[in-house]
Amino acid sequence: MEHVSPRPAAAASGAAAGPATSDSGHSGALVIVTVLFFMWGLITSLNDILIPHLKAIYTLSYVQAMMVQFCFFGAYFIVSLPAGALIRRLGYQRGAVAGLLIAAVGCALFYPASFGGYGLFLLAFFVLASGITVLQVAANPYVTVLGPARTASSRLNLTQAFNSLGTTIGPAAGGLLILSISGAAAGAASTVRGPYLALAAALALLALFFLKARLPRIEDGEDLALDGEGHGSAWAHRHLVLGAIGIFLYVGAEVSIGSFLINFLGEGNIAGLAHADAASYVSLYWAGAMVGRFIGFVVMRSVSPGRTLAFNALVAIALVLTATFGHGSVAMWAILAVGLCNSIMFPTVFSMAIHGLGRHTGQGSGILCMAIVGGAIVPFAQGALADHLGVQLSFLLPAACYAFILYFGARYASMYVKQ
Repeated sequence: MEHVSPRPAAAASGAAAGPATSDSGHSGALVIVTVLFFMWGLITSLNDILIPHLKAIYTLSYVQAMMVQFCFFGAYFIVSLPAGALIRRLGYQRGAVAGLLIAAVGCALFYPASFGGYGLFLLAFFVLASGITVLQVAANPYVTVLGPARTASSRLNLTQAFNSLGTTIGPAAGGLLILSISGAAAGAASTVRGPYLALAAALALLALFFLKARLPRIEDGEDLALDGEGHGSAWAHRHLVLGAIGIFLYVGAEVSIGSFLINFLGEGNIAGLAHADAASYVSLYWAGAMVGRFIGFVVMRSVSPGRTLAFNALVAIALVLTATFGHGSVAMWAILAVGLCNSIMFPTVFSMAIHGLGRHTGQGSGILCMAIVGGAIVPFAQGALADHLGVQLSFLLPAACYAFILYFGARYASMYVKQ
């Protein structure tokens, strides 16, 4: 999933504020920030591995298993505003360090959770996601100021590419380190201890590097005040409201499909794969999004974002319905190919929704980023459907989500915005 700070306007104000924009001596800091994007992607996609693992260990229903995503993505909604207040108090650099340390604590909590039960795991997921949320509020603006303003877009593309690389590697690594363990330990919660303690150590080390890095100072007085600036409200713009619904449903569909992939591929009439074997296919789902970004970049140089979005959504619906009512390898590859369609959806919906908001851009961006909570709600709802209708038919819900994306893209097909 694409990651955007709940206050993207900070990037613009930061890029314009200060001499650091032209400083070419921040390559080390850019490397650290790029590693952060990689870690966000890897940690988020590891949820797809842990959901079926914890479901089997604690004999959970699908609704109970989807509490993982509910707690993880619910943190985006709950923590975004407090995170902004924390950054105002600590500053961007120390705020990023705080986010890294909170995320490290969340990873470390997986160790006692392996003894204490599912409830402690849910707490660990929430703490981990809270740290990531704080981190994103603090770290995203640095991407635009770590070098000349004219190359800011290329730096943003670079960091997003490494985010996609993380989401691609995460499931494969999790399958190898967590799901492929044989013997009595294979069905035990203890298999998460080593990998997540290693992640905790890596995050703590990154916090130290970030604390010691010589980063440009970003003035935050302007960007964090945008929400209340001027008269009126971003809510008065219909395309923003529809875009927020689109972000909610898109993130929900993308996360929900990833969450159910291992169980779906384990169905006897689909592929009958063991969890460890299915994990590598989850990586293909996320890799499709990475490849699709490059294709989308080329296509949208000549085709409007709305038309491209509508086309991708239409194909996604066809693929999900094929997986829902098909069987065997056709159904398996259809659902995996949805990742390719997902590639351009988040940035395209986001940019179309904030197009033309003017002074309300900051508020609109905050609204859209809080809509990421769809990643908590939609998987939970699909879990309820899976418990009552079965895993395969439950994919009708993501298909319905993509139907709204199709409507949004078709409605604003003639809108041209800079990608």
